[in-house]
Amino acid sequence: MGTRMTRVAVADGGTADSWSGEVSRSLVPLTVRPLTEGPFDGLLESRRVGYVRISTLEADAARLSRTAELIAGEPRWEPRWEPQVGVGVQVSGRAVLEQDGRRAEVPPGGMVLYDTERPYVVDYPERFRTHLFHVPRRLLSVPERDLRDASATAVGPADGCGPVLLSFLGGLATSARSYPAPVGDRLAGGVADLLSALVAELALARAAEEPGANAHLVRRVREYIGRHLGDPDLSPERIAHAHHISVRYLHRLFEGEGVTVSRLVQRLRLDACARELARRGRFVPTVSAVGQRWGFVNPAHFSRTFRAAYGVSPREWRSLPHGEAVTAGALSGRTSLREFASPA
Repeated sequence: MGTRMTRVAVADGGTADSWSGEVSRSLVPLTVRPLTEGPFDGLLESRRVGYVRISTLEADAARLSRTAELIAGEPRWEPRWEPQVGVGVQVSGRAVLEQDGRRAEVPPGGMVLYDTERPYVVDYPERFRTHLFHVPRRLLSVPERDLRDASATAVGPADGCGPVLLSFLGGLATSARSYPAPVGDRLAGGVADLLSALVAELALARAAEEPGANAHLVRRVREYIGRHLGDPDLSPERIAHAHHISVRYLHRLFEGEGVTVSRLVQRLRLDACARELARRGRFVPTVSAVGQRWGFVNPAHFSRTFRAAYGVSPREWRSLPHGEAVTAGALSGRTSLREFASPA
């Protein structure tokens, strides 16, 4: 693992070309064009951790372009020019990356994924600092289509596996020089695994945005909720994680359903409790046992929530004849809780 640092001041086109050369040697062949008039200041630091190349760029506003001509001109027999998956972690300043017709705006604290095998452009409209991670594409266990779906997608510190990746990559970028080779190799494996997870997550989210996909995903989420209703730890965060989507996207899915995810879970639980309490039989569980079976840990909270929905307490509901129970539910403003249990 070697560390190489270059600092250049750009005042004319010739020096700008030398800066492009330095960046291209550390990353992949690129053209760099300053976006401001006058002197240009840039700092480049590059190092390796196992097979992961980590480069830190700090510079004035600039545009980095990887064209089809540059890609076609690479000597593919050299290992260093093999296709790479890149991730940019923005430390300061903004980045705007375009690839495959998509445009991702990355604020400080965010990151974006791209594929060096296809053309892309990155604009840094103001002075910036960014960490760039390049991993050989063959080491990511992801299909080509998933990688295309995941490229040019901004990921924030609250999105999906963003918190884990941003923390890990940021720490690795600042401490890479301190690891011996065997440790570096293991860390590189961790980077590849995390990037594979990120690609899978972003590809699923992209697929969910395709026409007709929302209804299918909503149905899957409803089925998942139905299978886990009795778990008191069922939450929007857990539901989103199980479906490889962000909590924000999960809430957006259910905006069209006219109900929040938390409210849906509560109503489905109440529906299950109401059905069980209305049953007649020789062995009847207690009201608190019914509530606990369907995720209501606190009996007092269960009673208050049930009364708010049905207009009667769980005990009163149990004592009503079946016909009167349905009427009581209708009088409380809900003709049937089953409407919330059926798929959209």
